[in-house]
Amino acid sequence: MKDLNFIFLILALLAEIIGTIGGFGSSVFFVPLGNFYFDYHSVLGLTALFHLSSNVSKIFLFRKGLDKKLLINIGVPSVIFVILGGVLSKYVASNYLQIVLGIFLVAFSLFFIIKRNFAIAANKKNALIGGSFSGLSAGLLGTGGAIRGLTMAAFNLEKSVFIATSAFIDFMIDFTRTFVYWGNGYIHQHDLKYIPFLFIIGVLGSYLGKRILNYIPQNRFRILSLSFVLIIGIITLIQIHL
Repeated sequence: MKDLNFIFLILALLAEIIGTIGGFGSSVFFVPLGNFYFDYHSVLGLTALFHLSSNVSKIFLFRKGLDKKLLINIGVPSVIFVILGGVLSKYVASNYLQIVLGIFLVAFSLFFIIKRNFAIAANKKNALIGGSFSGLSAGLLGTGGAIRGLTMAAFNLEKSVFIATSAFIDFMIDFTRTFVYWGNGYIHQHDLKYIPFLFIIGVLGSYLGKRILNYIPQNRFRILSLSFVLIIGIITLIQIHL
């Protein structure tokens, strides 16, 4: 217990609550925060294990809202490309990829916030493209939920459908990349002491996020999600220069 960083665990809980409200998962906050306390590869390993518990919780809490068609169109390419991203993470410098990701998140979230009436066509092609980039980013950087969030926000989904479908896709991604990261040696013995606490945080944070979400009107939900993505992009870019 004395070796645990409790500030990190509190921040993980906040990340889970905000990730549940935003609908794109906690990794978009958890990964940047985790990088202040652990090495990059340890963060990847912890993120995959942490998300397995948090996504199971969201699947249970929001299971009635699942969009099966979107699950297939976004989820399948996400799983394929998360394997590719996980393998490439051993060979590509993460700093350059984080810069690209940060710029992408800031630019696209600002675009959708300013152009509130703009919507990407809800077709298979756009779902496949969004899923592919989301999976690749999740494998390389540990977080792809914001890209998936941008894709799904553009589809103007009802909030329960958004969160349920995103959680199912995220679970598929995390289950797959856990094996890839294990093979890469990212899951370290000395970090496993955090897993029981992160499991509890995943369940508690998902529950609290769902309760808070009940008070957020649907017409504000899309802007709220995009605002979170904008903040994530800014944090990502700031962190690189610290």
